[in-house]
Amino acid sequence: MQPRPNPLLPFAAAFAGVGFLSLMDAFMKEAALLIGAYTATVLRAGIGAAIIAPFWLARGPAWPSRAVMKLHLTRGVVSALMALSFFFALTRLPLAEAIALSFVAPLLALYLARVLLGETIARNAVIASILGFAGTLVIVGGRIGAGGFDRDAGLGLAAMLFSAVLYAYNFIVIRRQSQVAGPVEIATFHSGIGGAVLLTFAPFAWVTPSAPALLPLVAAGALTVAGSMAIAWAYAREEAQALVPIEYSGFVWASAFGWLFFREAVTLPTLAGTALIIAGCWLVTRRDAATQNLPA
Repeated sequence: MQPRPNPLLPFAAAFAGVGFLSLMDAFMKEAALLIGAYTATVLRAGIGAAIIAPFWLARGPAWPSRAVMKLHLTRGVVSALMALSFFFALTRLPLAEAIALSFVAPLLALYLARVLLGETIARNAVIASILGFAGTLVIVGGRIGAGGFDRDAGLGLAAMLFSAVLYAYNFIVIRRQSQVAGPVEIATFHSGIGGAVLLTFAPFAWVTPSAPALLPLVAAGALTVAGSMAIAWAYAREEAQALVPIEYSGFVWASAFGWLFFREAVTLPTLAGTALIIAGCWLVTRRDAATQNLPA
Protein backbone atom coordinates (compact mmCIF):
# COMPACT_ATOMS: atom_id res chain seq x y z
CA MET A 1 0.00 0.00 0.00
CA GLN A 2 1.42 3.35 -1.05
CA PRO A 3 1.97 5.70 1.91
CA ARG A 4 -0.29 8.74 2.02
CA PRO A 5 1.61 11.99 1.39
CA ASN A 6 1.99 14.32 4.36
CA PRO A 7 -0.82 16.92 4.11
CA LEU A 8 1.52 19.59 5.51
CA LEU A 9 4.00 19.29 2.64
CA PRO A 10 2.15 21.69 0.26
CA PHE A 11 2.04 24.32 3.01
CA ALA A 12 5.73 23.83 3.74
CA ALA A 13 6.55 24.09 0.04
CA ALA A 14 4.50 27.28 -0.34
CA PHE A 15 6.15 28.79 2.74
CA ALA A 16 9.60 27.89 1.38
CA GLY A 17 8.70 29.25 -2.06
CA VAL A 18 7.66 32.60 -0.64
CA GLY A 19 10.90 32.64 1.35
CA PHE A 20 12.96 31.92 -1.78
CA LEU A 21 11.29 34.78 -3.66
CA SER A 22 11.68 37.18 -0.74
CA LEU A 23 15.37 36.33 -0.53
CA MET A 24 15.54 36.89 -4.28
CA ASP A 25 14.16 40.41 -3.71
CA ALA A 26 16.93 41.07 -1.20
CA PHE A 27 19.62 39.92 -3.63
CA MET A 28 18.04 41.99 -6.40
CA LYS A 29 18.00 45.07 -4.20
CA GLU A 30 21.70 44.55 -3.53
CA ALA A 31 22.43 44.13 -7.25
CA ALA A 32 20.24 47.09 -8.25
CA LEU A 33 22.02 49.37 -5.77
CA LEU A 34 25.34 48.35 -7.36
CA ILE A 35 24.53 48.51 -11.08
CA GLY A 36 21.06 50.06 -11.34
CA ALA A 37 17.60 48.51 -11.48
CA TYR A 38 17.58 48.24 -15.28
CA THR A 39 20.77 46.23 -15.75
CA ALA A 40 19.99 44.03 -12.75
CA THR A 41 16.50 43.27 -14.06
CA VAL A 42 17.77 42.40 -17.56
CA LEU A 43 20.45 40.08 -16.23
CA ARG A 44 18.04 38.39 -13.81
CA ALA A 45 15.68 37.63 -16.71
CA GLY A 46 18.54 36.24 -18.78
CA ILE A 47 19.82 34.05 -15.96
CA GLY A 48 16.31 32.79 -15.21
CA ALA A 49 15.74 31.92 -18.89
CA ALA A 50 19.09 30.12 -19.07
CA ILE A 51 18.14 28.00 -16.06
CA ILE A 52 14.58 27.08 -17.05
CA ALA A 53 14.79 26.89 -20.87
CA PRO A 54 16.75 23.59 -20.98
CA PHE A 55 13.95 21.87 -19.02
CA TRP A 56 11.42 23.03 -21.62
CA LEU A 57 13.62 22.09 -24.58
CA ALA A 58 14.40 18.65 -23.12
CA ARG A 59 10.71 17.76 -23.43
CA GLY A 60 10.82 18.23 -27.22
CA PRO A 61 7.84 20.60 -27.20
CA ALA A 62 6.02 21.98 -30.20
CA TRP A 63 6.22 25.72 -30.78
CA PRO A 64 3.24 27.55 -29.21
CA SER A 65 0.31 28.40 -31.46
CA ARG A 66 -0.29 31.99 -32.50
CA ALA A 67 -2.97 32.52 -29.85
CA VAL A 68 -0.78 31.08 -27.08
CA MET A 69 2.23 33.06 -28.29
CA LYS A 70 0.17 36.23 -28.06
CA LEU A 71 -0.44 35.52 -24.39
CA HIS A 72 3.27 34.83 -23.83
CA LEU A 73 4.15 38.13 -25.52
CA THR A 74 1.57 40.06 -23.53
CA ARG A 75 2.79 38.70 -20.23
CA GLY A 76 6.42 39.17 -21.24
CA VAL A 77 5.89 42.88 -21.93
CA VAL A 78 3.78 43.45 -18.82
CA SER A 79 6.09 41.53 -16.50
CA ALA A 80 9.19 43.26 -17.89
CA LEU A 81 7.82 46.69 -16.97
CA MET A 82 6.42 45.32 -13.72
CA ALA A 83 9.76 43.87 -12.63
CA LEU A 84 11.71 46.97 -13.65
CA SER A 85 9.45 49.29 -11.66
CA PHE A 86 9.39 46.89 -8.70
CA PHE A 87 13.18 46.57 -8.46
CA PHE A 88 13.58 50.31 -8.95
CA ALA A 89 11.22 50.81 -5.99
CA LEU A 90 13.40 48.48 -3.91
CA THR A 91 16.32 50.88 -4.36
CA ARG A 92 14.23 53.72 -2.89
CA LEU A 93 12.20 51.96 -0.16
CA PRO A 94 12.89 49.56 2.71
CA LEU A 95 12.34 45.95 1.64
CA ALA A 96 9.48 45.25 4.08
CA GLU A 97 7.68 48.48 3.16
CA ALA A 98 7.94 47.73 -0.55
CA ILE A 99 6.63 44.18 -0.12
CA ALA A 100 3.76 45.45 2.03
CA LEU A 101 2.67 47.89 -0.69
CA SER A 102 2.87 45.16 -3.33
CA PHE A 103 0.15 43.24 -1.47
CA VAL A 104 -2.50 45.57 -2.95
CA ALA A 105 -2.06 43.82 -6.32
CA PRO A 106 -4.45 40.90 -5.56
CA LEU A 107 -7.12 43.41 -4.55
CA LEU A 108 -6.70 45.39 -7.77
CA ALA A 109 -6.88 42.12 -9.70
CA LEU A 110 -10.45 41.60 -8.51
CA TYR A 111 -11.63 44.70 -10.36
CA LEU A 112 -9.62 43.84 -13.46
CA ALA A 113 -11.22 40.39 -13.38
CA ARG A 114 -14.62 42.08 -13.36
CA VAL A 115 -13.76 44.29 -16.35
CA LEU A 116 -11.74 41.79 -18.42
CA LEU A 117 -13.19 38.42 -17.43
CA GLY A 118 -16.74 39.37 -16.47
CA GLU A 119 -16.43 37.96 -12.96
CA THR A 120 -18.70 39.06 -10.15
CA ILE A 121 -17.33 41.31 -7.41
CA ALA A 122 -18.81 40.24 -4.09
CA ARG A 123 -19.36 42.42 -1.04
CA ASN A 124 -16.32 40.90 0.67
CA ALA A 125 -14.16 42.07 -2.22
CA VAL A 126 -15.39 45.66 -1.88
CA ILE A 127 -14.66 45.66 1.86
CA ALA A 128 -11.27 44.09 1.18
CA SER A 129 -10.43 46.84 -1.30
CA ILE A 130 -11.29 49.52 1.26
CA LEU A 131 -9.06 47.83 3.83
CA GLY A 132 -6.24 47.54 1.32
CA PHE A 133 -6.54 51.20 0.35
CA ALA A 134 -6.62 52.22 4.01
CA GLY A 135 -3.51 50.14 4.69
CA THR A 136 -1.69 51.85 1.83
CA LEU A 137 -2.63 55.28 3.21
CA VAL A 138 -1.37 54.28 6.67
CA ILE A 139 2.02 53.22 5.28
CA VAL A 140 2.39 56.35 3.14
CA GLY A 141 1.09 58.57 5.96
CA GLY A 142 3.57 57.04 8.39
CA ARG A 143 6.43 57.91 6.06
CA ILE A 144 5.18 61.48 5.63
CA GLY A 145 4.66 61.88 9.38
CA ALA A 146 8.17 60.66 10.10
CA GLY A 147 9.60 63.24 7.70
CA GLY A 148 10.90 60.52 5.41
CA PHE A 149 8.85 61.46 2.36
CA ASP A 150 11.53 62.97 0.16
CA ARG A 151 11.89 62.83 -3.62
CA ASP A 152 13.42 59.35 -3.56
CA ALA A 153 10.61 58.00 -1.38
CA GLY A 154 8.03 59.57 -3.67
CA LEU A 155 9.61 57.95 -6.72
CA GLY A 156 9.79 54.61 -4.91
CA LEU A 157 6.13 54.73 -3.87
CA ALA A 158 4.99 55.73 -7.37
CA ALA A 159 7.06 52.94 -8.93
CA MET A 160 5.74 50.34 -6.47
CA LEU A 161 2.09 51.29 -7.03
CA PHE A 162 2.66 51.25 -10.82
CA SER A 163 4.21 47.80 -10.45
CA ALA A 164 1.22 46.66 -8.35
CA VAL A 165 -1.21 47.71 -11.10
CA LEU A 166 0.80 45.76 -13.68
CA TYR A 167 1.04 42.81 -11.29
CA ALA A 168 -2.74 42.83 -10.94
CA TYR A 169 -3.13 42.67 -14.73
CA ASN A 170 -0.47 39.97 -14.73
CA PHE A 171 -2.82 37.80 -12.64
CA ILE A 172 -5.41 37.98 -15.42
CA VAL A 173 -2.88 36.99 -18.09
CA ILE A 174 -1.56 34.12 -15.94
CA ARG A 175 -5.06 32.75 -15.56
CA ARG A 176 -5.51 32.70 -19.32
CA GLN A 177 -2.04 31.24 -19.87
CA SER A 178 -2.56 28.41 -17.39
CA GLN A 179 -5.50 27.16 -19.44
CA VAL A 180 -3.45 26.72 -22.63
CA ALA A 181 0.19 26.12 -21.60
CA GLY A 182 2.20 24.22 -19.00
CA PRO A 183 4.18 25.86 -16.18
CA VAL A 184 7.63 25.12 -17.65
CA GLU A 185 6.66 26.64 -21.01
CA ILE A 186 5.14 29.66 -19.27
CA ALA A 187 8.25 30.19 -17.13
CA THR A 188 10.55 29.87 -20.16
CA PHE A 189 8.75 32.41 -22.31
CA HIS A 190 8.10 34.67 -19.34
CA SER A 191 11.83 35.10 -18.64
CA GLY A 192 12.93 35.03 -22.29
CA ILE A 193 10.42 37.54 -23.65
CA GLY A 194 10.70 39.78 -20.60
CA GLY A 195 14.47 39.94 -21.01
CA ALA A 196 14.19 40.59 -24.76
CA VAL A 197 11.74 43.46 -24.19
CA LEU A 198 14.03 45.07 -21.63
CA LEU A 199 17.04 44.77 -23.95
CA THR A 200 15.45 47.30 -26.31
CA PHE A 201 16.32 49.99 -23.75
CA ALA A 202 19.95 48.85 -23.50
CA PRO A 203 21.43 51.69 -25.63
CA PHE A 204 20.03 54.21 -23.14
CA ALA A 205 20.19 52.49 -19.76
CA TRP A 206 22.73 49.65 -19.79
CA VAL A 207 25.50 49.75 -17.18
CA THR A 208 28.38 47.29 -17.43
CA PRO A 209 27.92 45.05 -14.38
CA SER A 210 30.65 45.11 -11.76
CA ALA A 211 32.08 41.89 -10.35
CA PRO A 212 30.46 42.31 -6.90
CA ALA A 213 27.01 42.34 -8.55
CA LEU A 214 27.41 39.00 -10.32
CA LEU A 215 26.98 36.77 -7.27
CA PRO A 216 23.69 38.35 -6.10
CA LEU A 217 22.40 38.25 -9.69
CA VAL A 218 23.12 34.54 -10.09
CA ALA A 219 21.57 33.90 -6.68
CA ALA A 220 18.48 35.93 -7.66
CA GLY A 221 18.06 33.97 -10.90
CA ALA A 222 18.35 30.61 -9.14
CA LEU A 223 16.02 31.68 -6.33
CA THR A 224 13.43 32.86 -8.86
CA VAL A 225 13.29 29.40 -10.43
CA ALA A 226 13.35 27.62 -7.06
CA GLY A 227 10.58 29.79 -5.63
CA SER A 228 8.37 29.48 -8.70
CA MET A 229 8.74 25.70 -8.80
CA ALA A 230 8.09 25.30 -5.07
CA ILE A 231 4.91 27.37 -5.27
CA ALA A 232 3.74 25.58 -8.43
CA TRP A 233 4.29 22.21 -6.69
CA ALA A 234 2.30 23.38 -3.67
CA TYR A 235 -0.62 24.80 -5.69
CA ALA A 236 -0.86 21.55 -7.67
CA ARG A 237 -1.52 19.66 -4.43
CA GLU A 238 -3.61 22.01 -2.29
CA GLU A 239 -6.45 24.47 -2.86
CA ALA A 240 -5.43 28.03 -3.61
CA GLN A 241 -7.76 29.44 -0.96
CA ALA A 242 -5.88 27.42 1.67
CA LEU A 243 -2.44 28.50 0.46
CA VAL A 244 -3.08 32.19 -0.30
CA PRO A 245 -2.61 33.34 3.35
CA ILE A 246 0.91 31.89 3.24
CA GLU A 247 1.77 34.46 0.57
CA TYR A 248 1.68 37.12 3.27
CA SER A 249 4.53 35.47 5.12
CA GLY A 250 6.51 37.39 2.50
CA PHE A 251 6.31 40.42 4.80
CA VAL A 252 7.95 38.45 7.61
CA TRP A 253 10.66 37.21 5.26
CA ALA A 254 11.18 40.71 3.85
CA SER A 255 11.44 42.22 7.32
CA ALA A 256 14.07 39.66 8.31
CA PHE A 257 16.08 39.96 5.09
CA GLY A 258 15.79 43.77 5.08
CA TRP A 259 17.33 43.88 8.56
CA LEU A 260 19.93 41.19 7.80
CA PHE A 261 21.11 42.65 4.47
CA PHE A 262 20.50 46.38 4.91
CA ARG A 263 19.80 46.95 8.65
CA GLU A 264 16.34 48.32 7.81
CA ALA A 265 14.00 48.83 10.76
CA VAL A 266 10.27 48.06 10.44
CA THR A 267 8.15 51.02 11.53
CA LEU A 268 4.83 50.84 13.39
CA PRO A 269 2.84 52.45 10.51
CA THR A 270 4.26 49.83 8.14
CA LEU A 271 3.14 47.06 10.50
CA ALA A 272 -0.33 48.61 10.91
CA GLY A 273 -0.79 49.23 7.19
CA THR A 274 0.37 45.72 6.35
CA ALA A 275 -2.13 44.29 8.83
CA LEU A 276 -4.98 46.15 7.07
CA ILE A 277 -3.85 45.04 3.60
CA ILE A 278 -3.44 41.42 4.69
CA ALA A 279 -6.85 41.51 6.40
CA GLY A 280 -8.36 42.63 3.10
CA CYS A 281 -6.59 39.92 1.14
CA TRP A 282 -7.62 37.29 3.70
CA LEU A 283 -11.23 38.47 3.45
CA VAL A 284 -11.15 37.89 -0.30
CA THR A 285 -10.08 34.28 0.21
CA ARG A 286 -13.20 33.54 2.29
CA ARG A 287 -15.36 31.40 0.05
CA ASP A 288 -19.12 31.23 0.42
CA ALA A 289 -22.16 31.03 -1.78
CA ALA A 290 -21.85 34.67 -2.77
CA THR A 291 -18.26 34.42 -3.93
CA GLN A 292 -18.15 31.26 -5.99
CA ASN A 293 -17.52 33.27 -9.17
CA LEU A 294 -14.38 34.88 -7.78
CA PRO A 295 -10.94 33.52 -8.67
CA ALA A 296 -9.02 31.80 -5.89
